[in-house]
Formats: sequence, structure tokens, C-alpha cells
Amino acid sequence: MRNAINWFELPTQDLDRAVRFYEKSLAVTLKREVFNGTDMAVFPADQQAAGGALIRDAKRAPSGDGALVYLDASGKLDAALDRIPAAGGQVVLPKTDIGPPGFIAIVKDTEGNVIGLHSPR
Repeated sequence: MRNAINWFELPTQDLDRAVRFYEKSLAVTLKREVFNGTDMAVFPADQQAAGGALIRDAKRAPSGDGALVYLDASGKLDAALDRIPAAGGQVVLPKTDIGPPGFIAIVKDTEGNVIGLHSPR
């Protein structure tokens, strides 16, 4: 096993709103597609990294109480955190030094999901 995680899905109530939040906050472009009848917006990832998507699926609901997924802030954690409020989210835990692995922060997105952001030193 190369990585413990190979795919993640963040449920949304409003996929368009969630796409705007993540694209604005992380300064990335998500790829919209439909897979097996499920609308999704896929985060950019190379083939060596875990991938994931925002999904709109009636069987899944956004939550701040479940698993905590950390997204790569690509060494731009401060800039991402600065954009979170304007994008409609909330910073739950500000930038925190975790030693040699770098820095983390925890945010709540527009859908109610709580996610982590990580940036290496």
C-alpha cells in the first residue's frame, strides 16, 4: 500500500456553491463530471497522489462530526486562510505549527463540512 488514502468525497448540499468556495479558497480549478449518475467536482491531483471530489448525492450529507480530511494548501496556507471568510467559510483552527511536518489549519466550508488544510515547511 503506497498511501492509506487513495480517494475521498466531500458531500455537498449545493455543489455549485461548494465548487466556488474551494476554487476561491484554494486557488484551484475543479473538474466537473458525472460518475455513475453522481454529480461531482474533482480536485486536481497527479497520479502519484490521493484524489478526491466534492459530490452531490442524496445518500450523503455534509458533516462536521465525521472523518477529518486534510487538503494540500501547496505551501500557501496563509493565503488560503485569508480567502476562507470571503468565500463563505469559517476558520475553526488558525494556522498551527505541528513541527517538522509543517503547519495545519481547520476550516468549515459552505456546506458544513470541517476539513483540514496542510502546508509543509
